[in-house]
Amino acid sequence: MLLALLRCYIGPYRWPVAAVMVLQLISTLASLYLPTVNATIIDDGVVRGDTSVIIRLGAVMLIVSALQVLCAVAAVYFSARTGTGLSRDLRRAVFTKVIRFSERETARFGTPTLLTRTTNDVRQIQLMMQLGTTVLVAAPIMSIGGVLMAVHQDVGLSWLLAVSVPVLAVANYAIVARMLPLFRRLQMLIDNINRVLRDQLTGIRVIRAFAREPHERDRFARANHALSDTSLTVGNLQALMLPATTLTINASSVALIWFGGLRIDAGQMQVGSLIAFLSYFMQILMAVLMATMILAILPRASVCAERISEVLATEPTIGTPAQPKTPPTAAGAIRLTGVGFSYPGADRAVLNDVSLTALPGTTTAVVGSTGSGKSTLVSLICRLRDVTDGAVLIDGVDVRERDPEELWSGIGLVPQRGYLFSGTVADNLRYGAPPGTTISDEQMWQALRVAAADDFVAAHRDGLAMPVAQGGINLSGGQRQRLAIARAVIRRPSIYLFDDAFSALDTRTDARVRAALRETAAKATVIIVAQRISTVAQADQVIVVDDGRIVGAGTHQELLTGCPAYAEFAESQSVTAEVGGQS
Repeated sequence: MLLALLRCYIGPYRWPVAAVMVLQLISTLASLYLPTVNATIIDDGVVRGDTSVIIRLGAVMLIVSALQVLCAVAAVYFSARTGTGLSRDLRRAVFTKVIRFSERETARFGTPTLLTRTTNDVRQIQLMMQLGTTVLVAAPIMSIGGVLMAVHQDVGLSWLLAVSVPVLAVANYAIVARMLPLFRRLQMLIDNINRVLRDQLTGIRVIRAFAREPHERDRFARANHALSDTSLTVGNLQALMLPATTLTINASSVALIWFGGLRIDAGQMQVGSLIAFLSYFMQILMAVLMATMILAILPRASVCAERISEVLATEPTIGTPAQPKTPPTAAGAIRLTGVGFSYPGADRAVLNDVSLTALPGTTTAVVGSTGSGKSTLVSLICRLRDVTDGAVLIDGVDVRERDPEELWSGIGLVPQRGYLFSGTVADNLRYGAPPGTTISDEQMWQALRVAAADDFVAAHRDGLAMPVAQGGINLSGGQRQRLAIARAVIRRPSIYLFDDAFSALDTRTDARVRAALRETAAKATVIIVAQRISTVAQADQVIVVDDGRIVGAGTHQELLTGCPAYAEFAESQSVTAEVGGQS
């Protein structure tokens, strides 16, 4: 999986990778050449007392060492550029894929794991790429070249290589093999601690309101201990690699000096050759050690590549058709015919045989009990989800046959929870503007006046530059909803969808906003999901939904006399109002 992922994204970096390989090759060959020169200096210069040989070969060693250092530094530079560029491309690819996910794919993965895969997992691939492009070139050349050069110096000691290298390789492989499942578990535990932390930071007010801090501390402690224990297990296994490698290298070096000394004493080997053989021996073992380091991070990188590939291979259920259709006019006429919808894995449908028509210049209110399918109906109209039966047509074209971007550009959606982005009020208003358009301050103030949000924005010393925290947590619920309404209004769409968007507004503000909307959206199609009788009473038509089916449709007065479910809905609010007034 790792190789397949790299093949897909390494294309733009072929030349830097080739440069790294060439530079690393030169650097490694220079390293292999130095011990031979050193041996010649000792045998021909030091032993014989020939100063000219020492100076001449010493200059050669300096030049070769300088070349080796320059090539090594350049190789690290190009390797770092390749790794960071690749990680940037991977993050972009994952983000581009995730941003196209529908609610179904987002729910399937979960926000915490998508964050981890975009950041931590990509970071592991970057680390693997940076080290791999240097070590994977140097290690085999140094190993094979070191063996050849060592044998060239003295064949009689080559049996030590045949013993030491396999012992070192087998010991480290046994450790790495046990680390692979632990790395997979480690990434899952990182997802889990992100999930717990995100829940706690998002729901901090609820936690404090119900005095659940001790429970949440215990919950975080369990997730934290699980991650720590697994990390310690992985760390312990990685820690075994260093002593195993050091023990093998040191024992082999002692054996080499011992047997080499015996050969020198017998006149079968020179001192310089022993020193060169020892240098090559250390280079070979270091090459094995470097390869082992790569093997240590390879399992985690492989797991991360598998997780990233899973995201990239997931096709959104809501995509652009091969030949999208565009309606002749963008009036905003909505027609639902026999619409049904079931959530994946659910044993019953949320909506059944829903048919309705909403025309431009009219307001359609949708009411019903909690869980009756009102919000699902809105999500089907703007194609956040696809119907499982029937069809949703806007301006005579099935929404599944239209380009989603083109479809959404004509819709102003205000969901139940009006999410605001960190920045300023102006930044959030510009977010609702059509792409490529410039919104003036006057247009922003006009949208704020429609949403009855101009008062608290004007009262702030920064005005349109008033800061907004992530999610709008520094604002009240009513202020957040009014800014969300202004963000939809500034787009001037042909369709307005208000999914219980007036619930946090008081009755007076609700009336002001609806009066301003009637003027601003006079030619648009407006659909309002509401639970307040005053909000729906003035709608051109009211749709009553009960248990996923339409049980009534008409004006407020018609439904009071002809629809028992609506009459009960209106009567319950009248009783509530009376009780509230008496109290």
